[in-house]
Amino acid sequence: MGVRTESFLLLPWCTQPTVGGVDSLDKVCADISACGTCPRLVQWRESVAIEKRASFRNDEYWGKGVPGFGDPNATVWVMGLAPAAHGANRTGRMFTGDRSGDWLYRAMHKAGLATQELSVGRDDGLQLTGAWVSSAVRCAPPDNKPTIDERDACRTYLVRERELLTQIRVVVCLGSFAYEAVCKEWGVKPRPKFGHGVEAVATDGTTIICSFHPSQQNTFTGKLTEPMIDAVFSRATEIASTR
Repeated sequence: MGVRTESFLLLPWCTQPTVGGVDSLDKVCADISACGTCPRLVQWRESVAIEKRASFRNDEYWGKGVPGFGDPNATVWVMGLAPAAHGANRTGRMFTGDRSGDWLYRAMHKAGLATQELSVGRDDGLQLTGAWVSSAVRCAPPDNKPTIDERDACRTYLVRERELLTQIRVVVCLGSFAYEAVCKEWGVKPRPKFGHGVEAVATDGTTIICSFHPSQQNTFTGKLTEPMIDAVFSRATEIASTR
């Protein structure tokens, strides 16, 4: 069918073993990959994996829910919208295999959060230090537009990651959809209006920083420039290192 199957315990982004009934990042990764909660998203992610984009016709698509990726001791959490149909839905790793990922990991590399700026595949050697990357919705949605119900259905994974990522001090939200999901989860009220560089502090002291999403639409038009996204990650690492 063109959809990849793989042993969850060997996935490169799963970093902790599951012991008894205790939750772990490894178990969250496995559960996200196997999730079939939202029929519309399941149908779309799998159909894309079969039909494929012409330029990737020889690739074996992941075609499942895409787990988070990074350092279990992360202090900076990067939250996106959802996996891209021919990016993370193809490669199986968040922000990997598309131009949005090129922009994101280049900025994170400059900030000392990523070992390299390339993000072409799960086996490319990229590692994150002090950072974790995931998204509000874990499956690729049609037209890159998940519904609020689909976002809420994914909330359980956000909650579980938050409980396990105990060192988080900063959350970088890539786009307004991710920002709304994070503010809802962290209980930010009133929520400042989304804008590039806007900051909010949750009651637990976590700083939430907004960035325009590094989509082609934003980067091609100049709405988001490299200095702009670099400034966000410079600010994130500054806050994370001083608390």
